Amino acid sequence: MFFSMPLILVLLVILPVLLWWYRRRLKGRRGGLTFSDISFVNKLKPASILKYRHIPVVLRAMAIGLAILALARPQTGTEGAEVMTEGIDIVLALDISGSMGAEDYKPRNRLYVAKTVISSFIRERQNDRIGMVVFAGRSFTQCPLTLDYDVLLGLLEQVEIGLTEDGTAIGMGIANSVNRLRQSSAESKVVILLTDGVNNTGAIDPITAAKAANALGIKIYSVGIGKEEGAPIPVDDPVLGRTYARNRDGSLALTEIDEETLRQVASITGGFYFKATDGEMLSHIYQRIDALERTEMSVIAYSRYTELFGFFLLPAMFLVLAEVLLTHTRLRRLP
Repeated sequence: MFFSMPLILVLLVILPVLLWWYRRRLKGRRGGLTFSDISFVNKLKPASILKYRHIPVVLRAMAIGLAILALARPQTGTEGAEVMTEGIDIVLALDISGSMGAEDYKPRNRLYVAKTVISSFIRERQNDRIGMVVFAGRSFTQCPLTLDYDVLLGLLEQVEIGLTEDGTAIGMGIANSVNRLRQSSAESKVVILLTDGVNNTGAIDPITAAKAANALGIKIYSVGIGKEEGAPIPVDDPVLGRTYARNRDGSLALTEIDEETLRQVASITGGFYFKATDGEMLSHIYQRIDALERTEMSVIAYSRYTELFGFFLLPAMFLVLAEVLLTHTRLRRLP
């Protein structure tokens, strides 16, 4: 709470002056009747009502104090800002194929680090609708475009390898993301594609999907994840337990990224291709994309105030009324 006219509070000095004047007046009072013998008066017990004789002046002082506070216009309110922005619609296309379980990214694997970085990216956005598409052998929407980031983060947490058949349908992941943005009226529409493999399945190839995105004004940022030398692909065998995928000749199968295709996909739509060889680099890439895809926001400041003088003035009126009633009834003073 604050006062709109705080200078009026100076009038509160009236209260101690009033009490001082009342006390001085009591000391200066003398009896107005003459008796030849007052011995009988000394035998009288003082009336119990006398101990309440100071109540009227206390009520008057309280009423004056409350009235002064009311005149100072006590208020409560909030100040804020209304953000006006067109916003950006973003779809996060995330590879969940078996190769994303490669353990060359610490502390666990590629998918775990990717989810951590994407989670931070989501928390940094404001006023943008964000959706999520995941893909492996097939592609599906994990979360439609939404402003409810808590729901999106919850669904991201549920993403894991094995939600769909294995494979890497990059083209289908792009196509599904584009379909989610097709009806969008946002000023800017973006797909952030993250994968660590080569397109090896799906009805649509990545280049065709990228051309469709470009025709609809959708920009694609492609991110390749994985070290240059590749990494073994873990496989959970029901008999042998944790093992690693092997080629037909028995050699250890290593992950590989089709960087050329990812560059073309980004270039066709006016986006950029990024290569992340570790978790720190991946984090920097998403920070850069975050900086690239920002809209200017116009801010309208506002203040809302509620007048509170009634909460002081009304009690003051009741106190004045109580003083008048007491001084004309039980605490009436005879001349």
